[in-house]
Amino acid sequence: MTTRQLPLDGLKVLELGQLIAGPFATKLLGEFGADVIKIEPPGTGDPLRKWRILEEGTSLWWHVQSRTKRSVTLDLRTEEGQGMVRRLAAEADVIVENFRPGTLEGWGLGYEALAAHNPKLIMVRVSGFGQTGPYRNKPGFGVIGEAMGGLRYLTGQPDEPSVRVGVSIGDSLSALYAVIGTLLALQERQRSGLGQEIDVALYESVFAMMESLLPEYDATGHVREPSGSALPGITPSNAYQTQQGDYVLIAGNGDSIFKRLMDVIGRDDLAQNPAMAHNDGRSQHAQEIDAAIEAWTQTQDRDEILRILEEARVPAGYPYTAADIATDPHYLAREMIQTVTHADGRSLKVPGVLPKLSATPGRLGQGGPPLGAHTDEVLDELGIDSETREKLRHAGII
Repeated sequence: MTTRQLPLDGLKVLELGQLIAGPFATKLLGEFGADVIKIEPPGTGDPLRKWRILEEGTSLWWHVQSRTKRSVTLDLRTEEGQGMVRRLAAEADVIVENFRPGTLEGWGLGYEALAAHNPKLIMVRVSGFGQTGPYRNKPGFGVIGEAMGGLRYLTGQPDEPSVRVGVSIGDSLSALYAVIGTLLALQERQRSGLGQEIDVALYESVFAMMESLLPEYDATGHVREPSGSALPGITPSNAYQTQQGDYVLIAGNGDSIFKRLMDVIGRDDLAQNPAMAHNDGRSQHAQEIDAAIEAWTQTQDRDEILRILEEARVPAGYPYTAADIATDPHYLAREMIQTVTHADGRSLKVPGVLPKLSATPGRLGQGGPPLGAHTDEVLDELGIDSETREKLRHAGII
């Protein structure tokens, strides 16, 4: 069988980072053909190996985040480890790092030092607050970026403490911007022949998602507040309780959709009300409309509600759990539930590869590699012989 070439085949990526944002970016690059060499501390490795639920001592998350990568152990605090990174960087196309700003410079591994020997090098730098500005040296995890970016304030119910989104959304958004920046820089390199730095800040990646939050404040002084399950200014779009006490999500905020929804629930008076013909008018009556919808949903069970609304062409759904996702026929039909194989032969269901390309779809790869599994392989490619590698291993450098 002929192996189809992937869009990023031949691209060499060096990952200097850990946990979420930087490694998620390199995962995406690796899925489309890049050779990702992940540098980890000897003995301990990336802390993500021990995050969330473990199986056989290794995080199940690890097998999503690090599939397609090669694991190399190097102590970056040593001169020998730093020297090997320089050698790897001299042959790399892209470096992705998410240390605190200034850390790599302190090791002699900053962009200027590395680009002096490889002018085509692209360095992607992901941090809490960016490489410049008064906050650059502050420690910043995703939750802090989500808070500063404006998302955390809006999540939760009015007059209650804000709640966190249940995944590391700030890190993941930053990873997407890191990949976009990488692809843009590669395109520019084709024209100029030169690499560049890409500066991604967690808080800015979140802030970029905040829609009209800032202009609303600037123009009117309006500060958007938490709204629970509703979507302020877009009506109706909310969660509604069913007869059994669970919830359905209904998005009836298109003008024609709203009329069909009102017909279904027996509220022709609302459907024909000129004041509710368009979203701006409906938003002035959001509580009245939501009450009417829930008065109907509370008389039906969830499946019946979804059946009726599908027939009426009204967007509706319910909050999926992991169990729902794993067995959903649409997920399965679109190959979003895939299986990777551990080094020991065990299999594990994981999310499929995105985005979906028709001619050159991405690769799934195997589960995350054991710590240092590719150290000898990669150092051998650098021309470091086995005797030298054993000395480095004995000294704890690899």
